[in-house]
Amino acid sequence: MSSPTRRYDAIVVGARCGGAATAMLLSRQGMRVLLVDRGAHGTETLSTHALMRGGVLQLARWGVLPRIVAAGTPAVRRTSFHYGAEEIAIALRPGDGVDALYAPRRSVLDAVLADAAADAGAELRYGETLVDLLRDDEARVSGAIMLDALGNRREVAAGLVVGADGIGSAVARLVGAPLLRQARHATATVFGYWSGIAAEGYHWHYEPGASAGAIPTNAGLHCVFVSVPPERYLADLRGMPMDGFHKVLREVAPGLAAQAAQGRRVGPLSVFAGRRGFFRRAAGPGWALVGDAGYFKDPLTAHGITDALRDAELLAQAALRDMPAAFAEYEARRDDLSLPLFEATDAIAAFDWDLPRLQALHKQLNEAMKREVAWMLAHAAPALEAA
Repeated sequence: MSSPTRRYDAIVVGARCGGAATAMLLSRQGMRVLLVDRGAHGTETLSTHALMRGGVLQLARWGVLPRIVAAGTPAVRRTSFHYGAEEIAIALRPGDGVDALYAPRRSVLDAVLADAAADAGAELRYGETLVDLLRDDEARVSGAIMLDALGNRREVAAGLVVGADGIGSAVARLVGAPLLRQARHATATVFGYWSGIAAEGYHWHYEPGASAGAIPTNAGLHCVFVSVPPERYLADLRGMPMDGFHKVLREVAPGLAAQAAQGRRVGPLSVFAGRRGFFRRAAGPGWALVGDAGYFKDPLTAHGITDALRDAELLAQAALRDMPAAFAEYEARRDDLSLPLFEATDAIAAFDWDLPRLQALHKQLNEAMKREVAWMLAHAAPALEAA
């Protein structure tokens, strides 16, 4: 293993949406950025798919939304909430540069953002795994030790190492990032892709003890999912996800279940057995976390991608200032905007509500999202936007 031969201003570990967006924004600020990922460019991953208004706003301001649309991602202008037999349909109110929502496959979204990072000057390396961090004489993180697909180890020096490597973040583990807060509840989700689903827009279905939904995505497919508390997962889904999936779907959304039965499933079902949400320390000497590496909440409310894009910009602004106070402000702002979303999501994930209580929780969640968008609009960073 050789000594570091090149120094970067930042190494971003993880080239999914949060990491790729961070690398793009850092590069647009003139920083020399290395973006690495142990996977391959343009692959799928577990995802809620759905972008909320804040996420679409960010992509539009950064100039990458046209690429998402050009990839055949359908526009969503209507969201329907089904509380038992009652349907409440809400048309999207155009404004702030957002006239539709989108739910791209991650093979589309992550690749578009990684390509935009490369366009901005970032160096991309796939098939590389972080194995350790470099530290200087004062114990500040000063780079990374990477392992490539051939087993070659190399040291890379950097002024900042960003962990965008998901829930089980190696960066978070190596720096010992403290856990600041943890959710009380977790849900399990099983989803797959279907053709032949006629549902327009986002559809979210709820019955006491279970939920389901349909999200239109690329190639004329819908992501169809069911979500249940842990005990229901153990009883009906673990070990027999297909049978359990259709059982829950018929129970919660019989009309959608009938469409799925008549349509065609494309690919296997995916299973997320659940994990309680958390906040980790967002930054320390020479390191920072973004996306699920630093803050994760139950996917039941489908806000994770929007969170990751928001925090990518917050982190880029902090990195430009490059002072401890700036990174402390990054964490404080992340937590301030996220905590109302986190608490509402945790209450919904408890599955101890009746339908009127659930509607109240959804109103609480909506107010938190409105507050988030208002903050984004008031604190936009023109220097990070597309030329």
